[in-house]
Amino acid sequence: MDWKYLFLSFEGRIARKPYWIGILILLAVLVVASATIFGALPSIAAGSQTITVISVIAFLGIIIPVFYASLALAAKRLHDREKSAWWLVLFYLVPAVLDGAAQALSNATAILVLTLIGAAISIWALIELGFLKGTQGPNRFGPDPVGAAQTDASF
Repeated sequence: MDWKYLFLSFEGRIARKPYWIGILILLAVLVVASATIFGALPSIAAGSQTITVISVIAFLGIIIPVFYASLALAAKRLHDREKSAWWLVLFYLVPAVLDGAAQALSNATAILVLTLIGAAISIWALIELGFLKGTQGPNRFGPDPVGAAQTDASF
């Protein structure tokens, strides 16, 4: 598997299997980084603000590349579905904005509506990226990755 292409490139297409492999790897990186960085905090120095700031900076140093890699994976999955990567604005940004707006409100009904809309978009993204088949044959984003996998063992 071409890891550099999988995690760094926004071009081309990937099938569901490499997408899920990539997502599971990124999730494992986040879990290990979180456990390592934040699990060590109490034993290093209880109440030390300097250690806390350094840990948060270290975590950001992990989460930013992981976020970039997840965008690259999702863009290639959208390309496989013959959709533009601009759909990521809807899938990633809109639920975050709706959640932020819900937290700023005090009206329970408005909070519920915004939360449900954000959740519905997130579920749609999960289905679109992780479960639906890509277009068969080549499309405007490149050759069919499933067809390429049968002739090339890279995926």
